Amino acid sequence: LVTFLFGVAVGNTMRGIALDELHEFTGSIVDLIQPFSLGAGVLAVALFALHGGIYLSLKTEGDLQRRVVSRVWLAYWVFIVSFVAVSLLTLREVPSATANLERVPALALIPAGNVAAIVTVGLALRRRRRGTAFAFSCLSVAAFVALLGIALFPHLVASSVAPESISLTVYNAASSPRTLEIMLVIAGLGMPCVIAYTSIVYWTFR
Repeated sequence: LVTFLFGVAVGNTMRGIALDELHEFTGSIVDLIQPFSLGAGVLAVALFALHGGIYLSLKTEGDLQRRVVSRVWLAYWVFIVSFVAVSLLTLREVPSATANLERVPALALIPAGNVAAIVTVGLALRRRRRGTAFAFSCLSVAAFVALLGIALFPHLVASSVAPESISLTVYNAASSPRTLEIMLVIAGLGMPCVIAYTSIVYWTFR
C-alpha cells in the first residue's frame, strides 16, 4: 500500500496539482485519484515487487526458490504491461515530460538504457543468472529516478493551474545560499558515516 501511494504521489507530482499563489493545495482528494496517477502507483508496486522478488530468489534455495521465481516472472510481466501503459499515458497526459530530452538529446541515453536494462532482466532470469538480473534491476530503478528528475526539472511540484508561474521549482523552493552551504558541509561529513554504517550492517548480516 505504501509503495502504491508513493507511486500515486509521484504521478500527481508529474501531472500537476492545483496550487494557489501561496503554493498551497486547493484541490480535493478526487483530483489526486486520476488514471495516470493510479497507473504510476501500479507501476511502482510492480517495479519493487520485481526488484524484491529477484533479491529474494538470491537468498532462497530449493522449492521455496522455485516458488519465488514463478512469482518473479508474474511480477516481471505485470511490470512490462504497466511500464508500457504508463509510458503511453505520460506522452498523452504530461507532454512536457519530454521537454528536457528534446533540449538535451544526450539525455535520451537514460530511457534507452532503462529499456535495455529491463530487457536484460528478463533474459538473465530466463538463463537463471539471478545476480545479473538483480544488478540490472538496480540499474532500472536508478534510471526511473533519473527520468523522474529529467521529466520534472526545474519543477519540484508542478501546478495544474499555472505551471509556469505558480509551480514549486528548485529555484523558488530553495533555502538561502548560506543554509545550502551549511547543509553541504553536514552532508559531506555525514554521508561517509552513513555509507560506513550501511556497509558494516550488510557485511555482518549478509
